[in-house]
Amino acid sequence: MKLKALERRNYNFEVRAEEGENDSIITGRPVVYESKTDLGYFDEIIARGALDGTDLTDVRFLVNHDVSKIPLARSRRNNGNSTMRLSPDYEGLAIEVHLDTERNADAKALYSAVQRGDITGMSFMFSIDDYEWQDLETEHPTRIIKKVGSIVEVSACTFPAYTDTEINARSKEALESALLDLEKARKEKRGQSVETDLQAALELEKAKFNFTSKL
Repeated sequence: MKLKALERRNYNFEVRAEEGENDSIITGRPVVYESKTDLGYFDEIIARGALDGTDLTDVRFLVNHDVSKIPLARSRRNNGNSTMRLSPDYEGLAIEVHLDTERNADAKALYSAVQRGDITGMSFMFSIDDYEWQDLETEHPTRIIKKVGSIVEVSACTFPAYTDTEINARSKEALESALLDLEKARKEKRGQSVETDLQAALELEKAKFNFTSKL
């Protein structure tokens, strides 16, 4: 089973600012293994090793996923000319962002915000190549992401600890796809026809989404 739609996940983990030899540096960890995230209808965990072989060919660094602004840094094949370095390790993915605070006002503002503790989290946009469901018999199952296909963007976030409604608004298509797959997995586990009442189940989840989004 494969999911190719791009999704976003936010984490409220430490982001640090430090002075480099020739520039200002932000370090942080946008991807954390074995950390449970509540997506409202189910939990999600990125399994250790899920980044092995992940496509990190071209990754931009933004603020709050604002694609209308010029990227503040970029990793291109993680080479020596990249202004962002990506380091998959035992804990997940660490990054080191080199900001041009002398000539870029947005970079200077971000660096100051991180120093002051006003920016406290990171988010990343990614695709999923492999996953599995656990605890399907419960009301709140868990999706284990076993393989991240690609990461295309990392952002510093003003509001890293999102609510269910915020997740739904940002990733409606991806959430609907996951809910449809969850219902399919549950039916397979019960030995039922995966087509039986599948559309009805999806419509029910869409109704839940529309209700939650208005809260």
